[in-house]
Amino acid sequence: MVQAAHSRTDDADWDPPPPYEASTSSQWVDHSTNTFVQIPCPTAAVPELASTGDGRVDVRVGSRFSRNVENILSDHPPDPLHAVEETSASPSISDVDFDLNLNIVVQVVGSRGDVQPFVALGAELRKHGHRVRLATHAIFEDLVIAAGLEFFSIGGDPVELMSYMVRHPGLIPSMESLRAGDIQRKRASIKEILNGCWRSCLEPDQREGTPFVADAIIANPPSFAHIHCAQALGIPVHLMFTMPWTSTRAFPHPLANMKYNGSDPSVGNLISYHFVEWLTWQGLGDLINAWRKEVLELDCIPATEGPNLAETLQVPFTYCWSSALIPKPQEWGAHIDVCGFFFREPVAFEPPPSLAEFLQSGPPPIYIGFGSIVLENMEATLNILLDALKRTGVRAIIAKGWCHMQGEESPNIYYIDDCPHEWLFQRVAAVVHHGGAGTTACGLRNGKPTTIIPFFGDQPFWGSMVKATGAGPEPIPYKALTTEKLVDAITFCLEPTTAAVARRISDQINQENGVRAAVNSFHAHLPRRDMECDLIPGEPAVWKFKKGRRIVKMSKIAAFTLKAQGRLQAKHLQRYSTKPLSIEVQRWEPVTAISSATLSTVAGMADAGAGVFIDPYREYRRLQTTTEATGVSVPEVEGSRTQEMPQNVSNDHNDSSHAKQMALASTISLAKFLGRSSRGLFVEIPLAATEGMRAIPRLYGDKLHENAPVQDWRSGMAVGWSGFTHGVYEGFTDIFVHTYRGKKKRGSLGVAEGLSKGLVSLAVKTGSATIGLVAYPNQGIYRSLRSAMHKGSAQQIDEARWAEVWLLDTDRAARVDVEALCSRYDDLLSTRDSALHLWRR
Repeated sequence: MVQAAHSRTDDADWDPPPPYEASTSSQWVDHSTNTFVQIPCPTAAVPELASTGDGRVDVRVGSRFSRNVENILSDHPPDPLHAVEETSASPSISDVDFDLNLNIVVQVVGSRGDVQPFVALGAELRKHGHRVRLATHAIFEDLVIAAGLEFFSIGGDPVELMSYMVRHPGLIPSMESLRAGDIQRKRASIKEILNGCWRSCLEPDQREGTPFVADAIIANPPSFAHIHCAQALGIPVHLMFTMPWTSTRAFPHPLANMKYNGSDPSVGNLISYHFVEWLTWQGLGDLINAWRKEVLELDCIPATEGPNLAETLQVPFTYCWSSALIPKPQEWGAHIDVCGFFFREPVAFEPPPSLAEFLQSGPPPIYIGFGSIVLENMEATLNILLDALKRTGVRAIIAKGWCHMQGEESPNIYYIDDCPHEWLFQRVAAVVHHGGAGTTACGLRNGKPTTIIPFFGDQPFWGSMVKATGAGPEPIPYKALTTEKLVDAITFCLEPTTAAVARRISDQINQENGVRAAVNSFHAHLPRRDMECDLIPGEPAVWKFKKGRRIVKMSKIAAFTLKAQGRLQAKHLQRYSTKPLSIEVQRWEPVTAISSATLSTVAGMADAGAGVFIDPYREYRRLQTTTEATGVSVPEVEGSRTQEMPQNVSNDHNDSSHAKQMALASTISLAKFLGRSSRGLFVEIPLAATEGMRAIPRLYGDKLHENAPVQDWRSGMAVGWSGFTHGVYEGFTDIFVHTYRGKKKRGSLGVAEGLSKGLVSLAVKTGSATIGLVAYPNQGIYRSLRSAMHKGSAQQIDEARWAEVWLLDTDRAARVDVEALCSRYDDLLSTRDSALHLWRR
């Protein structure tokens, strides 16, 4: 049994994350708390955190559930096709030769500490010739523009978000939050961000109107739109983040407060990631699916697939922290890299005379600041800070931050508005802050002992990591902050041994170049060969031309040139997907597969069927309300003219108009009912049966033939026939294969076991192959019909692509060697050259 509750307000009831212990080994270690964990940092111990209300979720896993999960995991070892790294350390990422110049949109949601690392990343990407657009909140426009990057506002107010997170840090909303309407406002903000992220992929520059269509997406996970935008555009997506977001046994999710009763707490760590993802999807899944359907015109994502979509699709992931703090966990695959912290180039800064005078007037001060945090009770917090400074007798620079924290003037305290941390942290003795990843990284890079006062999110996690290295004291949760605790923390930071540890970590961090490594990671995971134009080397392909089985990939300039030469027409071109994403339901066996598909179909039919009767009434109420409010009857369309009828028109005409609209609403619902029932009966249920039977051999370790994604009726026919031939062949040969393997391993007992497996394979593989002859083509036909009926987003993408070359690249197109281009085009369409080209692909 798994339960979730708000972070507790009583320290005694709060269960800390598993502590880390100093060791030179990577083995599991036994703690006094009977907790076993894999060591993420072999340098020092992290005691239990005494945190309250820090935004994490209590996850209680009962002993029976724990045993069942452990038994399942022990019976199903990792798939050898997805082998993990042999060591926990990330391999060095060498420079990657990538010569395509791409339009890259970087989508970031969060505070300044979240945005600033991506500003540094964007600047590095520009050095490689890419056009970089950073899409984030409007408040960061000046920060982005100053770095020479394009800016696009996606909406959302990070100040309001920070205020909300301080007041209600948990993933599970409180009753107070529900009564205040905070959840509705937050969902509205997420919807605005989703739409903003989609617009950032293909709308012109908001300042200069320069056309832009993304060739690749980089995003942090809280932007939520990334994978879905990439699927709609058919382009690569790469996630980057400052906190762990990929499941691992090494440590729990930073947002989960685990209480695991099993014998192997590493399994509890693993569960915590899936639980947080599931909880997040429960709150936003309906919002994301509605946006996918209405804006992107994509199928909704099943509830079983939504929570762990990035891991299922193995989306490339780069973590921007130093392995000096957290080495790469052992089970993270090759598509995940730990590259080091992202630091921007030093910015020119001339301190105001008062600041320069303060720094020179005494010993180095300590820095205290909470960045983007909006404090609940600023006066009380400030009093604690001032009392602690008075008791320790140290000088301090206090950052006002977003809450404009400032007290009375004092010769030992300087209040600062905004100052680059890169400059300031070189001139202080220690830093005290909220534990944002960027601020933490900057402090450690400059060798400064660090005290973290976490508020929510990943901040307690970074406090634990700093403590683990010995570069700072035990973190002090904001709601547990007292003068005495802060005095002890400042005293600890000013000890020579703490400063020595901080300097050692600084030396390690300064040997890394996280931004450069991240760009190399990004390039390494791009499908370089699939992205390049066949006609103009070095240009990314965005169109394809098909002639029979022959395919030519074209850049926008190549297509523009051939169109201008009359060699092809725009209607003959198809949008080319450099990285197609297919999101399918994962089936485990036929009973639950068919049951879930049937229930989904019945629920959809019931909803649409109820609409046949309910929607006309809703339409009638809407029409009545509109007429009463405006004094104008509902518009009627006659040909191409819209007639607005005055209010004094006869009631008979109004009644007739209302009846037509009500009948139309009922007809639309009836059409939805027929469509939903047809899709369920002819596509979803047969497909569930096919995939369910096909999955059974996995239960006894058999490998399956991987099907290509079904995108249209052609690919559906191909997958159906391919699945039939493989299924029938494997079904009959498995009888002999499994019997022989069983005899070889276990003698006569193995013969019986192998024969049983063979007979099961014969039944399920041939059954799946036979039903698949109908299921996969039907799925392809459905997707072809859907694409033909919903061309809004596709047309929007196509128009934006043509606008790019018409308004932006005409000069480059004029420099193209037209004769060579046309000759290459003719060669690729020839039978001999085309066959060679297809073989190379």
